[in-house]
Amino acid sequence: MHIAVFSQYHTSPDCPATSRHYTLLAHIAKTHRVTLLTTPAWKPQQLTHEFPWVPPGMEIREAQVPYENKMGPARRALAFAQYAAWAVREGLRIDKPDVIWGISTPLTAAWAAAQVARWRRVPWVFEVQDLWPSFPIAMGAVPTALARQQLFRLEKRLYQSARHVLPLSPDMTRYVTDLGIDAGKVTTVLNGTDLELAARATLETVAQLRQEQGLAGKRVILYAGTFGRANDIPTLVAAAEAVAATETDVVWLFLGHGFYEPLIAAAAARWPGRIRLVGGQARHQVFGWFALAAVSVVSFLDLPVLDSNSPAKLYDSLAVGTPVIVTNQGWTKALVEQHGCGWYVPAGNADALAAQLHQLLTQPDVLLEAGNRGRRLAAQEFDRWQLAVRVQHILENAAY
Repeated sequence: MHIAVFSQYHTSPDCPATSRHYTLLAHIAKTHRVTLLTTPAWKPQQLTHEFPWVPPGMEIREAQVPYENKMGPARRALAFAQYAAWAVREGLRIDKPDVIWGISTPLTAAWAAAQVARWRRVPWVFEVQDLWPSFPIAMGAVPTALARQQLFRLEKRLYQSARHVLPLSPDMTRYVTDLGIDAGKVTTVLNGTDLELAARATLETVAQLRQEQGLAGKRVILYAGTFGRANDIPTLVAAAEAVAATETDVVWLFLGHGFYEPLIAAAAARWPGRIRLVGGQARHQVFGWFALAAVSVVSFLDLPVLDSNSPAKLYDSLAVGTPVIVTNQGWTKALVEQHGCGWYVPAGNADALAAQLHQLLTQPDVLLEAGNRGRRLAAQEFDRWQLAVRVQHILENAAY
């Protein structure tokens, strides 16, 4: 079977990114022909060169469309449009696929997949990584009412035209079915994590990392991910400074890059040794950082659309036995409370976050038990190799 994959942002485990589709495609390419239509935007950001750029057996077509997280809304929109136009042209040139897999974000990548599917008269599967256009609208990136209305119409048409829809969280699935989409053609496939990479975070590896980073005898709080506008970073910085003022043996590590990097750097300068800004790490290395932390934080702004998120950092932390604090009111709050592998603190409340951290850091046994429960949950539910089997089955069923 020939599968055409429309994904604007391909990454490998050498990149500071989640690389979800690298794992899924590596599995599917073992038994099916896969053509990936993407861009090399992340290729210059590879921090190591341990993995091939695409999994063995795959074909790749790349559009030279630049993109970076620091772009403003207008420049991002241009990049989205450029990729979509290229993807439609390229999708009509490649050998006819049996099924098309369109991956949003952005929504324009899914639109391109739908157009090619229509012209070539083949079914397509729509993977929903974030709720678009709800997310950019909530962030103020779509200023006119007419544009918002048109995007919502486009979104619903895409759900309707897809043979199957794959949201990344239960809350996303509920959103899609609430639009009137048949629940029988919607399947939740969680973001998940790479357990074989998590297994590299051995006791010896973590001890060496702790020694190299001067963290011996320190209790570590970790935020790993994008320092974006949606991630409520000012609240984390305020909480980190409150913790730094009272806890001399606690180090808050901010691991990543993004819009609020200068804000974090300024706090690190005010509290040297207690707040640290660490650059992004390759996918296969990030698990060691999670493993040396006593607790990690998964934060977003208090916006309803963000409650549906399926953040990779949640799964990665649990995979190595590090419990999490979440600030979403949606399904992640229910997950960590139901399974006893984390805690909820309301978004935007730095005092509450600092108080919760202070309490937890005085209870290492509680943290250890929660971490062990999270590790078991990750092994049972979040293995991307198992998720890849489900995705492959859905693609096969859609094609025939």
